[in-house]
Amino acid sequence: MLSRTADNLYWVSRYTERADFIARILDAALRLTALPASYGGGESNEWGSALASAGSAEIFRPLYDSVNEHTVRDFLAFSPHNPSSIRSCLQTARENARSVRTALTGEMWESINEAWLTLRSYEGRDLSREEFARFLDWVKGVSLAFDGSAYRTMLRNDSYWFTRLGVAIERADNTARILDVKYHVLLPETERVGGSLDYFQWTTILREVSALTAYHWVYRESIKPWLVADLLILNRQMPRSLANCYEMLVRHLDLIADAYGRRGPSQRLASNMLARLDRISVEGVFAGGLHEFIQDFIQENNRLGEAITDQYLV
Repeated sequence: MLSRTADNLYWVSRYTERADFIARILDAALRLTALPASYGGGESNEWGSALASAGSAEIFRPLYDSVNEHTVRDFLAFSPHNPSSIRSCLQTARENARSVRTALTGEMWESINEAWLTLRSYEGRDLSREEFARFLDWVKGVSLAFDGSAYRTMLRNDSYWFTRLGVAIERADNTARILDVKYHVLLPETERVGGSLDYFQWTTILREVSALTAYHWVYRESIKPWLVADLLILNRQMPRSLANCYEMLVRHLDLIADAYGRRGPSQRLASNMLARLDRISVEGVFAGGLHEFIQDFIQENNRLGEAITDQYLV
């Protein structure tokens, strides 16, 4: 496969997954904003936390005067000046998909092309909260449709493997960021850890990574921060956990290495991280600091992305 084709396949999956993540953190911010005053509604920094989760605060500041619902919604959902906005992600995903249409199935192309055409109908509209929530549900459905069509229609060859790499490395980054922001940024200093607002925030985070039901299946008790971290970091059965993402990365990098007859830095980095996640316990994560663990993980995940690019995509 040409490196250019592999690059487009990898990035169409990354940008589709990123659009889904941005929709999820905006949905979480909407839910937290809607809290009644008795639960801390309107007092926490949910819109600032959405920017922090997206990693876009530095781009936001020169474009907007203040952080509030209107500016953050516009910036993260529709701004062409934000390369990680939902609009930019779907546009870039479509451009990458169009470049490799012969490497995609018809269902995959139709899902991403129709998404871009539908998205354009939202531009310039002043959406109410209810309309915006429906828009976010639609974005999440786009990602499900694209990912599902890939899973159900692609041959299991290098084209499929590179799409899986894009999904896994983007999802790992996204899960790490949303977990870190909840623990390190979201809860106001005046609120008690373990209080009603803390509980509702953790519940909202689980809901937004589609893990609330899974949490209750696994732990069968009330929401506790260290158990949420255990589920989203170390549980290989959880599709959005860091461990599951790295299991996927190791598996598909090994398939690519076997097909091409050569291993390299990307296989080594992915295997080392998976081994580290297997060795550590959630108690060990908190003992060393969850924020520090997540920051280190994000840096290592970025290193793996660079290694994949150097090894296969340029």
